[in-house]
Amino acid sequence: MKATVTAPAKINLTLDILGKRFDGYHNLSTIMQTVSLYDSVTVTRTDDSKISVSCDYPGVPCDESNIVYKSAVKFFDYTKIAPSGLRIHIDKSIPTQAGLAGGSADGGAVIVALNKLFSANLNISQMMEIGEKIGADVPFCIMGGTCHAQETGTKLTKLKPMPKCHIVICKPEISVSTAVAYEKVDSLPKKEFEYTNEAIKSLYRRDIRMLCFCMYNDFEEALCLDEVNKIKLEMIKHKAKGACMSGSGSAVFGVFLTEKNAQKCCDELKKSYKDVFLCEPVKNGCTF
Repeated sequence: MKATVTAPAKINLTLDILGKRFDGYHNLSTIMQTVSLYDSVTVTRTDDSKISVSCDYPGVPCDESNIVYKSAVKFFDYTKIAPSGLRIHIDKSIPTQAGLAGGSADGGAVIVALNKLFSANLNISQMMEIGEKIGADVPFCIMGGTCHAQETGTKLTKLKPMPKCHIVICKPEISVSTAVAYEKVDSLPKKEFEYTNEAIKSLYRRDIRMLCFCMYNDFEEALCLDEVNKIKLEMIKHKAKGACMSGSGSAVFGVFLTEKNAQKCCDELKKSYKDVFLCEPVKNGCTF
């Protein structure tokens, strides 16, 4: 018996870091959006008692350190269902270390798959509660769509869907340490303005141009990566209405009003970069 779940990537339309908390984490205010770039996760019940993980994407660990393994353990802990043997295979398209929540999406997909395989009848809030024990982005990856995320990223509020558009994602070879990114953000001057609040107003007005104008990421400002700036300029050159780094990077996304311009940008970026994708906003999270 098996279940296959598609797990969409996320981008951060805005990302305001509001300061360090007493517990060492950071408060943030961000608009998260799922897009039509997917991993596919297949979970199969087996007769033994082991959980095995497989993935043919370079650099992805296939042991207990993988988030999908942790998700399975937390699912059984939460539901009190007797642990069972599982074979988890990740068919990966979302680049790693990109700020696109590929690992979190895979973890969310396992929870959704196990809920079906074991007839646990958990609602989405309960699945998100499990996800929160695994990683800050996992609850959003289960919910999907357009959300305002606050506190450590786990307090989620559904927003009006992002207007129809075309999104180009490009991930350069450089990777970013999240810990280093936060250190650099902590050294920035105190913020006087939150882009997220203005972007939310743009969503409710259905004003895609103003939304693009409000796209902003504190990590991008703190890190100031030449390769990110180079990609953004290429996207703007090809008529993107806005471009921004996602999460702690290093993937960059550009928002286009026409598929023609987005495709031209994709074709140009593919001459220099391996990981380039053309996608669009979606309203779902992990789903069958």
